[in-house]
Amino acid sequence: MPEIFDRVAIIGIGLIGSSIARALKEHGVCKEVVVGDISEAHGKRAVELGLCVAAHTDVAKAVSGADIVVICTPISTYESIADAIGPALKQGAIVTDVGSVKQKAIEAVKPRLPKHARWVAGHPVAGTENSGPDAGFAALFKGRWAIVTPEADSDADATAKISAMWTAFGSNVVTMDAEHHDLVLAITSHLPHLIAYTIVGTADDLETTLKSEVIKFSAGGFRDFTRIAASDPTMWRDVFLNNKEAVLEMLQRFTEDLIHLQRAIRWDEGQKLHDLFTRTRGIRRSIIEAKQA
Repeated sequence: MPEIFDRVAIIGIGLIGSSIARALKEHGVCKEVVVGDISEAHGKRAVELGLCVAAHTDVAKAVSGADIVVICTPISTYESIADAIGPALKQGAIVTDVGSVKQKAIEAVKPRLPKHARWVAGHPVAGTENSGPDAGFAALFKGRWAIVTPEADSDADATAKISAMWTAFGSNVVTMDAEHHDLVLAITSHLPHLIAYTIVGTADDLETTLKSEVIKFSAGGFRDFTRIAASDPTMWRDVFLNNKEAVLEMLQRFTEDLIHLQRAIRWDEGQKLHDLFTRTRGIRRSIIEAKQA
C-alpha cells in the first residue's frame, strides 16, 4: 500500500509499541520509525531488532520531525509526555495513543499540546501478557478491533490517517465516543482483569501445601486467569484508577449477580444455574462467530 507517513515516532517500545513498529515496516506504512523510551536498554534493543532508525530517552528528540506520534505507555505518564513533546512537535503533527481508557487520556493530553497539533485518541483491542521490545509481532492487530475516539472538534484528516494505519495492519476499525468506549471496555476487558488478579491473589494467600497443589493441578480455567493476571501491573493499576466510575459500575453489577449465583448454589436451584450457563454459552459462540476468540 502507499505510505501514509514519512516519519512515525513511537513513545514506549513495549508489546504494543514494538508490534506497531513491526507492522509499520511489514505493511509499508511509513518511511522510518523513531522510538522514545525511558529505558536506554529498550531503545538500544529496538535499534538492534531493526524496529527503528534511532531511539532516544528524551521523548522531545524522538518526536522531532514526526508526522505522527503514537503514545504507547501507561496513562499515568501521559501528562508528562504531552508536556515534553508539545514544544517539539512539527506543524500539524498527529498525536494518538493506544490506551484502553479514553476519557482520561483526552483530559491528560489534549490541553497540553500546541494548537497546531492534531490529537485523536485510539485503542487497538489486542495484546498478550508479555512486554518489552522482543515481545511484539506484526500480526498482533490482524483481525482485531481498533477503536478510534475522535471528538467533535477533531481533525477529519488526522482521524482518517489514524484509521488508515490500523486498517493497513489488518484491524477492523470503528469510531466510538470516548465515554461509551470506557463503559464497554470496563465489562469486556477491565473487569475480567480485576477478577483474574483477585482469583490468583486468593490462590496465593492459601497455605503453602494447598497453594503448591493449586499450581500443580491447575486446570484450563485457572491457567487462563494466571495468564491474564501476568499482565503489566503498572498499566493495569492506571487503567483501574483512570476508568474508576465505569469499572465500579460494572463491578457492582457483577457483585449482585455473584450473590444471586451464590444463593442458587446454596439452595440447590439447579434450573437457575442451568439457565445461566446456557445463556453464557451462547455468548461464547457469538465471540467465536465474530472471530474474536
